Amino acid sequence: MARQRLCILSRKKSLYSTRRLLEAARAVRANPMVMDTLRCALVVTPEGNRLLYRGVEVTGLSAVIPRIGASITTYGMAVVSHLETMGVPVVNPAPAIARSRDKLRCLQLLAQARLDVPRTVMAAQGASIKYLVDSIGGLPCIIKLLRGTQGVGVMLADTRAEVETILHTFWGLGQDVCLQEFVRESRGRDVRALVVGDEVVGAMRRQARQGEFRSNLHRGGAGTTLQLPDEYQSVAVRAAKAIGLSVCGVDLLEGRDGPRVMELNSSPGFEGLERATGKDIAGAIVAHALALR
Repeated sequence: MARQRLCILSRKKSLYSTRRLLEAARAVRANPMVMDTLRCALVVTPEGNRLLYRGVEVTGLSAVIPRIGASITTYGMAVVSHLETMGVPVVNPAPAIARSRDKLRCLQLLAQARLDVPRTVMAAQGASIKYLVDSIGGLPCIIKLLRGTQGVGVMLADTRAEVETILHTFWGLGQDVCLQEFVRESRGRDVRALVVGDEVVGAMRRQARQGEFRSNLHRGGAGTTLQLPDEYQSVAVRAAKAIGLSVCGVDLLEGRDGPRVMELNSSPGFEGLERATGKDIAGAIVAHALALR
């Protein structure tokens, strides 16, 4: 029986998550390969679509795990879409990746699925800032770039003057931003649940360092293992399905009335999660990918 050929789309083999996926694939005797997304050439012809990697045609792929960084979202989604048209099973389809990267679109779909999300508002330059702030429950509030990542482009504003300064700065730079309700009881902490298929395979609580309200590990936050209550697990899986992702990180706030979904990450890093939980997250992702048909 031929070994399954698993492709990992990633800019670097040395990245922790990429390296662990390679190890996990080899552990189950699959034949893994890493392809730098930006080195993929997409060929469209009447005879069928083809993909060249460093000038050589790629065939016989059993499945693809996209690890698409935010800086190459557009080209990365083109590569994923191209592979889908070639009939290759892909862990997260391109439209779902796009939905997860647009913070407002993601929240729209989550709210449509009747999931609890923080109140959020987006408006173009010239809108009444008082109305925007009032519509999300007042100050303080969170201001986010629509396509920020790892806590970059996320700010806390305590006064109307701060909101005006931040909004006018971003608008002046041509950036799309949204204002979001500040969930006071979750200040400086959140829950990261990693969904694979129909289950949460690992979860941790992230706590911001002193003086910081963002709990991202990239911003110095600390992660501790967490036995996630059934309600939180159910919400995380429902959120992933609402966006169309089968592998993703779901960030949850611990609200007074239960879990509130903040955002989803379609290419979640899991170094902190594996170290905090001791679980083989990479193995679960690889098993899911190889089971796709």
